[in-house]
Amino acid sequence: MESDHQPKLNPIRAFQVTHGSNLEHEDDDTNLTSLSEFHDYEPSLEFDDSELIQATGLAPLPPELLDLSEEFLPRSSSDGTIEENFERELATVPQPYSEITSNLDFDIFSGLNRSGLVEVVGDDEIGRRIILVSACHLPPSKDVHPDLLLRYLMFTLDKYVEQDYSVIYFHYGLTSRNKPPLSWLWKASKAFDRKYKKNLKALYLVHPTNIIRIVWQMLRPAISVKFGRKMMYVNYLHELQQYIDLEKVHIPEQVVEYDKLLLSKNPRAAEVAQQIMDRDKTKQQHGKPPPSDTQPPPPTQQFGVSLQFIKENNSEMIDSIPPIVRQCVEFLSQPDALETEGIFRRSANSVSVKEIQRACNRGESISFRNDPHIAAVLLKTFLRDLEEPLMTFDLYEEISKFQTWSIPQRSRKVKILVLEKLPLDNYKLLKFIIQFLWKVQDRSCLNKMTSSNLAVVFGPNLCWPPHGQICLQSIAPVNAFTDFLLENQESIFII
Repeated sequence: MESDHQPKLNPIRAFQVTHGSNLEHEDDDTNLTSLSEFHDYEPSLEFDDSELIQATGLAPLPPELLDLSEEFLPRSSSDGTIEENFERELATVPQPYSEITSNLDFDIFSGLNRSGLVEVVGDDEIGRRIILVSACHLPPSKDVHPDLLLRYLMFTLDKYVEQDYSVIYFHYGLTSRNKPPLSWLWKASKAFDRKYKKNLKALYLVHPTNIIRIVWQMLRPAISVKFGRKMMYVNYLHELQQYIDLEKVHIPEQVVEYDKLLLSKNPRAAEVAQQIMDRDKTKQQHGKPPPSDTQPPPPTQQFGVSLQFIKENNSEMIDSIPPIVRQCVEFLSQPDALETEGIFRRSANSVSVKEIQRACNRGESISFRNDPHIAAVLLKTFLRDLEEPLMTFDLYEEISKFQTWSIPQRSRKVKILVLEKLPLDNYKLLKFIIQFLWKVQDRSCLNKMTSSNLAVVFGPNLCWPPHGQICLQSIAPVNAFTDFLLENQESIFII
């Protein structure tokens, strides 16, 4: 006969048992990766967690969340570019959003783009996109429906999740005014399915608080252990330096000030931060002599210099095509390489890439080690490291207006940019690369790289502003311009 007095389960454990979670075999939360040796220090942050924490412990999930379908949101059909009439793209919303978006003001998307909530800050040292999400730029919940916010995040990330990428989330600034409800977090964990998680290489949670760990415990039944290993707590900004070049990352000013406040309360962490800063300054001083003593790069160098420099110093440069570009294209034009799934989308071994770069700059013979991804990363790296983008700084403003041009005008205006305004050496190299990429997209049934996917990869490597990183609003027209070049290369480039 069963006892009437059953032991009470912890709310978290009760939720796990309800869903049949086998968490007893998973790693404890204490085993989650942390970049800090001061992990026990928990900064206080304004956050209305009454929805999560009550006197008796963790509040149970709302009943309506327990029966969410696995197919809550369908996979996005985005092809990697922002459509010029994204109203039509947004009109095809999942069924749960139909009521919300029936009278949607589409200007909200433009406002979120300008807010700085999500920013793409270029690539890391091995060519992976870095995406910033700043909680301090979240709009008040009363102004933007949380489900519309989720739709915006998915719509934005759809352009980058098909290639390797990393996410940095700045938690500071999340308050009772702008925090999404708990039910939204569960929806988001279900909506961001394998498509978004597969190519995510790292998720850095900067300035985490206790609330992060509480939410993590709640969401663990919906998140795999493998994905959990990609998440890293970052208690201080200087801990990111070993993974990300912070000079390339636009960190919100309020986040920087908050980091200083935390360091002032922890002398030991502040001492470590100062040591890292001193070490980096020393490296810069040793690596970069004073301007009066600066030595020119060796004549054999191809990465990090201008096309003109390569042309003047490299006798192997034929018809304005740098030798390293020609080698990469010839290797990748082989059928086995050309048909590699995810070519230009996957990262390669960073040590191998750097070794080949150094050998190339010394004028030594190189080998791609029979790895198409190494050659693909080197080609992207060459374009990204040019002193001036292939499309030049002068043309950036015009290209950034591409989507404002009427469709009948586009062909004429693009031809003027490419045939008349682009320097001859730049034109020849652009033609060489675009015609090769056309061959890549022609095998898209095997390599999965359509012209739109290639445009997302190569657009920011062909065109960027003279100052700072390319902003999220400008990426769309740059990608659309690149896609137009690929789709119309036969009529644009003179044979």
